[in-house]
Amino acid sequence: MAPLTLTRLAGLTGVTRSGVAGLLGACAGAAAQFLTVVLVTRGVGQETAGVFFSATALCLAVATVLRLDAGNGLVYFIARSRPFEYRCTSGYVRAALVPVASLSLAAACAVVLSTSDPELRVLAVALPVVTCSGVVVSATRGFGSMRPTVLLDGVLQPVAQLALVAAVVLAGRDSVSLLVAAWALPYLPVLLLASVWLRRRLPRTPYLPGTAHDLWRHTWPRSLAAGIQAVFQRLDIVIVALLAGPAEAAVYTAATRFKIVGQLAGQGLSQATQPRLVRALAEGDLPRARKLYQSATVWLVLLTWPVWLGYAALAPWLLGAVFGDGYASGAPVAIVLAATMTLATACGMADVVLTAAGHTGSSLANLTAAIATTAVLDLLLIPSLGSLGAALGWAGGTVVKNLLPLWHIHRRYDLRPFGAHSLAALSPWRAA
Repeated sequence: MAPLTLTRLAGLTGVTRSGVAGLLGACAGAAAQFLTVVLVTRGVGQETAGVFFSATALCLAVATVLRLDAGNGLVYFIARSRPFEYRCTSGYVRAALVPVASLSLAAACAVVLSTSDPELRVLAVALPVVTCSGVVVSATRGFGSMRPTVLLDGVLQPVAQLALVAAVVLAGRDSVSLLVAAWALPYLPVLLLASVWLRRRLPRTPYLPGTAHDLWRHTWPRSLAAGIQAVFQRLDIVIVALLAGPAEAAVYTAATRFKIVGQLAGQGLSQATQPRLVRALAEGDLPRARKLYQSATVWLVLLTWPVWLGYAALAPWLLGAVFGDGYASGAPVAIVLAATMTLATACGMADVVLTAAGHTGSSLANLTAAIATTAVLDLLLIPSLGSLGAALGWAGGTVVKNLLPLWHIHRRYDLRPFGAHSLAALSPWRAA
């Protein structure tokens, strides 16, 4: 086998190994999150469950906004600094964490001083830790290692959340404050352990002037986009609770919780592929970028379409059997979700490719159009259709969010989700 072929095979094996590691971590996390939802829906009333799901969804949305997408910015700059032995990366980490930590502390203080709701106060105290943990864990992936993400974000955090929430439910404490405290506490060890790992890898170099400017010049469009994405992903539960009540929000959460099961493959593949896409596009290696994109897409379809088709067929029975009486009414939501996700996964990681190429402004415009579509449809449909209206609004935004970046990368780089590398990805040894 020629040396060049060996090199390509080694690179492909590295992607596969990282993808499998990311997938395993995502599987563990998705299973624990799913079981947490099952535990809450079966262990407490629908009203309490709806308030809990709405409060935690709001916390995650706010935390994602406050992260300013600094984690992906760090992945971008750390991955690009590999040929230079990661010099100046410690300056990028400081430039990212200082504004994120400051904003999250200010937001936490504002919530504590302005509300008397105990569950919101608990989440406000946890907000800086929830926010910063995501940035630090993301930064570790810039070094090409999936281990901290798999072990901390994929296993430790969701499993600890499941255990602590189970302790509250089994103790018979039907208290939203205790439930959200149990949910928030595991973010602290994740932050501490990820910080220790990152500190050991960062070279001790002085901070160079202009580091923060470079980081945020690249990241600021993605900061806005990440905030819009957080609203797109999380706020629908809050809107359902406000417009249709906590019980309807609980039904909507249960019906859409299988989204985690189907998305875990995309999460693992995305986390493993993103640094390699950044390097390939930074070097102008379009054939390599095309191979990565098409290989990831075909595996994404193969891993997720059976989940979505099976969920659509079994939803009327599955929701009642898993989550309990009163949740089978979410079957129409499940069917809309399954149909939308089959289309979305067929587009592959189009937005990841777009941002890896540095087109963060275009990504921001696409996400703005998606959230506008969702907001309009939600306001029109939720008052009359409840959770089904929220599902239709989310579906409309998801279609926009996936088709627009797909069009951009096809027009600019002639990249398609399927092509010559799709079948080759299923037999990498022979393709190499």
